[in-house]
Amino acid sequence: MPKISAPIHFQVETPNLHNHLFHITLTIAAPQAQQEVRLPVWIPGSYLVREFSKNLQDLQAQQGTKKPHITQLGKAHWQVDCAADKPLTLRYAVYAFDNSVRTAWLDANRGFFNGTSLCLKVSGLEAADHHLQVVGSDATKGWQLATGLTPLRTDKAGFGTYTADGYDTLVDCPVEMGAFWSGSFVAGGIPHRFVVAGAPASFDGQQLLDDTRAICETEIAFWHSNKKQIPYKSYLFMLNAVADGYGGLEHRNSTALICNRKDLPRLRSDTLAPATHKQPEGYTTLLGLISHEYFHTWNVKRLRPTELASYDYTQENYTELLWFFEGFTSYYDDLLLRRAKRIDDATYLKLLGKTINLVQQTPGRLVQSVAQASFDAWVKYYRQDENTPNATVSYYTKGSLVALCLDLTLRAEGKTTLDTVMQTLWQRCQGGPMSERDVREVLQALGGRSFNKEMDQWVHGTKDLPVLALLEKHGVKVEQEPAPIAQQLGLRVKEANGITITNVLRGGPAEKAGFASGDEWLAVEMCTGRDKGVWRLQTLDDLPLYSGKSKTVQAWVARDKRVSSLALALPKPSQAVRLGIADATKVKQWLEGSAICNAPSL
Repeated sequence: MPKISAPIHFQVETPNLHNHLFHITLTIAAPQAQQEVRLPVWIPGSYLVREFSKNLQDLQAQQGTKKPHITQLGKAHWQVDCAADKPLTLRYAVYAFDNSVRTAWLDANRGFFNGTSLCLKVSGLEAADHHLQVVGSDATKGWQLATGLTPLRTDKAGFGTYTADGYDTLVDCPVEMGAFWSGSFVAGGIPHRFVVAGAPASFDGQQLLDDTRAICETEIAFWHSNKKQIPYKSYLFMLNAVADGYGGLEHRNSTALICNRKDLPRLRSDTLAPATHKQPEGYTTLLGLISHEYFHTWNVKRLRPTELASYDYTQENYTELLWFFEGFTSYYDDLLLRRAKRIDDATYLKLLGKTINLVQQTPGRLVQSVAQASFDAWVKYYRQDENTPNATVSYYTKGSLVALCLDLTLRAEGKTTLDTVMQTLWQRCQGGPMSERDVREVLQALGGRSFNKEMDQWVHGTKDLPVLALLEKHGVKVEQEPAPIAQQLGLRVKEANGITITNVLRGGPAEKAGFASGDEWLAVEMCTGRDKGVWRLQTLDDLPLYSGKSKTVQAWVARDKRVSSLALALPKPSQAVRLGIADATKVKQWLEGSAICNAPSL
């Protein structure tokens, strides 16, 4: 039994990496009689009930020489028939084979876990000090450990005991283990560490550190004029580089990230080197992800919805404010890349144009508001299916355009900026719970008028946003270019060894022709002219090659192994948005965040 030095003590062991099991010993120094314990069903920041208890097995209890009976009260809820105030030990194992940022993973190369997947919550003692002891073994020889938890007694590799001032803190600091790359830098006077698992030999760690430092310095300066107010003492980036993956999850003083290995920055090489050294295009996407998750350190981990002031780990926690906490963060992630000089104006406008087109090409934007999308995240955004684009809108993408419209409107009226609004909200709410009322009142106080009309229409309505008109007022040239063929047809597809339909968009030519999700588009048949016949399609780009000037084609599709022909009317070419620079001075003033006025005290 581990030496008890806290009311709640978790010991995590990994005796066999090949069975993907974490072995946990939980010791409760002074339990309640009939002590209850629970495992969360979700992890904050990822709004889906994930049923982590499905991976928990072999739960046993011991109190002195006795083995108290355990009664399961629910899917993730147990009661131990124990006496009060005598140390109680629970032992169990957790299967860990989800290589994402949300749960837990263990194999011969790497270990990772969030506390919500491994650590039972002890009812009545949630606010007590918690210790987490991760034990190294022969199986983990040569590994290191990194976490945002405060070290208490650890070895040089990082294995040992960490402390947390309550359950919320414990489970908000994931743990990374393995033979990872590690580097560090200082930003805002605060030590930052970056660890990367799965990096290839071509990985340029110094480039990643330099770019991340610039992002961190820019975001710290955004939120704090006085660096003594920075709300954390250290920060940890944990990146898992894989063959195919992308995502991130924010935490109070760390973030867990996943990216494609090929998108990491690369060293200049004397062998197999291209004529010019250029970083992968996906590296900009990775920097945007880093910027996004770091911005969350303020906007959602501290400044957060009043409904999430305290987490209920047993069920969904509803809020209508994800358009602000995810959408506004999505607005600032690339914008702050530009201010950190990691991308130029043209690149930023290209990224913004993609977001505008994506929202415009989503029929669900006319069905559901971003406030509704926020509330329904648990059952719609995180449970996407073939009808998702027709029924809902992303609070990430449209939320970012709401932020853009507010920022450009405020700047055009000349009284304040969205930067000042964000900073004032931080001060007003003291980096804590926030409501939509706070947003409306700060907008009115700084903007000199009520913004209720805009909020009602843009946040709670479904009409298109005045994005393009506002951009033109700020020196952006709005041009049109041909939309992708899939979009013109009203389709979303996968193109790998053929064309598979993933989504049929509402009201488009494909829906009218009878296409359905899951169809494999095999060929097109030309019924007239010299090209009469059936032509095999490999990609959608082949379609204009064979259709020529025809207004209709017969589309041959396979559905449930049955091949049929659909009469497809080819639409007139439709357009997508392309953004450029008309007035470089105006664009620069906006993108560099030129101040208009100081925030009054609220």
